[in-house]
Amino acid sequence: MRIAIGSDHGGFNLKTAVGERLAALGHQVQDMGVFSTDSSDYPFQAAAVAQAVAQGRAERGVLVCGSGIGISIVFPSDKATSAVC
Repeated sequence: MRIAIGSDHGGFNLKTAVGERLAALGHQVQDMGVFSTDSSDYPFQAAAVAQAVAQGRAERGVLVCGSGIGISIVFPSDKATSAVC
């Protein structure tokens, strides 16, 4: 399965671990960022994951946020996607 993943800086470590586990299970993982624990704005990663799913480039999307609030607001703004927190 093609799975797009993304996070804010607060969720970076968990996103990395989830991505590694998904890849080990044989999934194709598309990492949409962030790529470090440096402070970042979550809307860019949430939008990239939502677009990948909506456009069929990924079958599923996983987003990890330090608080869970910001990303869950942005991600379902795309009509073809939904978020579960």
